[in-house]
Amino acid sequence: MPMSKIPLLGLQAAQFRHPIDLEATQTLQQFPGLDWLVRSLLGSVAEQVFYLENIGSSVLVSERQLPDLHHLLVEACHILDLEQPQLYVRQNPTPNAYTLAMRGQQPFIVVHTSLLELLDPPEIQAVLAHELGHLKCEHGVYLTIANLLVLAAGQLSPFGGLMAQNLQRQLMAWVRCAEFTCDRAGLLVTQNANVMASVLMKLAGGSSTLASQLNVDAFIDQARAYDRIDHDLGNLLKSVRTAELTHPLPVLRAREIDRWSDSPMYQSLLQTYAANTDHPLAWKDW
Repeated sequence: MPMSKIPLLGLQAAQFRHPIDLEATQTLQQFPGLDWLVRSLLGSVAEQVFYLENIGSSVLVSERQLPDLHHLLVEACHILDLEQPQLYVRQNPTPNAYTLAMRGQQPFIVVHTSLLELLDPPEIQAVLAHELGHLKCEHGVYLTIANLLVLAAGQLSPFGGLMAQNLQRQLMAWVRCAEFTCDRAGLLVTQNANVMASVLMKLAGGSSTLASQLNVDAFIDQARAYDRIDHDLGNLLKSVRTAELTHPLPVLRAREIDRWSDSPMYQSLLQTYAANTDHPLAWKDW
């Protein structure tokens, strides 16, 4: 397969995890047996339920079905050194994509039609790579564990509701950290920070009719302006605004990916893998 990007063969999740995501995941790994419980008892059942739902209500992407989209997935998997999951396209007016990754036999990604209509091919690949990041980092198992713990906390005692709420807040904080990691996976595949910023900009306020007028540089400036708000009221409002979200605000995600794209960690990562291939690292790759 001809490649115009640097393949990251041998890439490990720890090489690009967001540090807060890494810390939170390591905390979850300290509970022995829970990982096995979810994978063995719940994982296979959940995968079968979703498989039946997907195969019956969505379009399964393949070499014969939506081949351009299939190529984007294959290339992204190759770059991240990851086995190819199933990819489904589902009719839905809300731009979204999601994945189930239980370390089982049938991991999958679902992409809504409205998201495909909103984005161009490099941006679509960035979204696929983001979802592949969940697979690479095995986020699905720990998200399930966290949800089970929340459910159990609500059943333990009269104080369970309060415990569940507190744990739910911790869960949402971990999920948001995981999203930052997966944005990094998107950057590792696109190898172009502007593509990632464009995805986030369109998710924040884009449409097919507005796409030609949107400006990525202006959106990044907007993200930096949000970051410069540093006073008591502003910080309180930021905290309240994000506390219950499953995803960080698009401007925060754009800020994080902008920072990481300029970091020695990211640049060294690409340089290392470029040195191990016949792919010369040129200015246009940045």
